[in-house]
Amino acid sequence: VQLVESGGGMVQPGGSLRLSCAASGFTFSSYGMTWVRQAPGKGPEWVSSIDAGGGSTYYADSVKGRFTVSKDNAKNMLYLQMNSLKPEDTALYYCARVSSGYWGQGTQVTVSS
Repeated sequence: VQLVESGGGMVQPGGSLRLSCAASGFTFSSYGMTWVRQAPGKGPEWVSSIDAGGGSTYYADSVKGRFTVSKDNAKNMLYLQMNSLKPEDTALYYCARVSSGYWGQGTQVTVSS
């Protein structure tokens, strides 16, 4: 199993970023996936999840209405569209197959003016 995130960077408050996660080594279409973030000095925080087929999505209250998770099973890709970013969104973002304990290496998102 391999999960590789990309798309992080530095953005001003109010800006947008799209994170991607390339999955390999398993049948991607059979698993729900999750985005988790960890800010400096804090524990991991669940951000969003999506079911195996991509039809059901779930969000933490802190990102609801601003972030959108999606899944392209044909391409084995997971995405997180992040809009209206705030400084408190600054964190290392991981994609994960949480149920089996597989995590990517993370991609850094920094929101700062």
